[in-house]
Amino acid sequence: MRFVLIGPPGAGKGTQAAVLSERLGVPHLSTGDLFRAHLAAGTRLGRAARRYLDAGELVPDELTDDMVRGRLAEPDARDGFLLDGYPRTVRQAGVLADLLAADGTGLTAVLEFAAPEEVVVDRLLGRGRPDDTEDVIRNRLRVYRRQTAPLLATYADLLVTVDAAGTVAETAERVREAVAAAADPA
Repeated sequence: MRFVLIGPPGAGKGTQAAVLSERLGVPHLSTGDLFRAHLAAGTRLGRAARRYLDAGELVPDELTDDMVRGRLAEPDARDGFLLDGYPRTVRQAGVLADLLAADGTGLTAVLEFAAPEEVVVDRLLGRGRPDDTEDVIRNRLRVYRRQTAPLLATYADLLVTVDAAGTVAETAERVREAVAAAADPA
């Protein structure tokens, strides 16, 4: 099973991906984790990404593409994965489609985690992180709407929307139902 997880910051993608990864027996591939692993290992890609991260800029698509390409080639991702944080743009969705087509595969579904803006703002403020101010959070949500939300139209045929406004357990049950429906669309 190959899933892309899409949703605004604070919608619970990471929390639900951890549960789903264990249940399905496929790796949760988070771009944040990929960046941290490459930075820690001092790889060529990590050193290139550090320049952007240290300047507070987004890592260019090409570097992220290369990190994801390498991770998808690892044995544990051959039979499935949960992609969290990639693709972020329509261009990256094209790169992912090409990568999967080259392996003769495709995505099972795209899970959209939908939650009202006030819910995700409250969740993120509740984490207590110093960089999670309301202004920063609302800006991240604007960036999501501008850069990532257009993917919903790109993936319209694969899209399964999950109401992520409830508790972790309620959302996990909705995710379970969405995955079951996507795996057996009959």
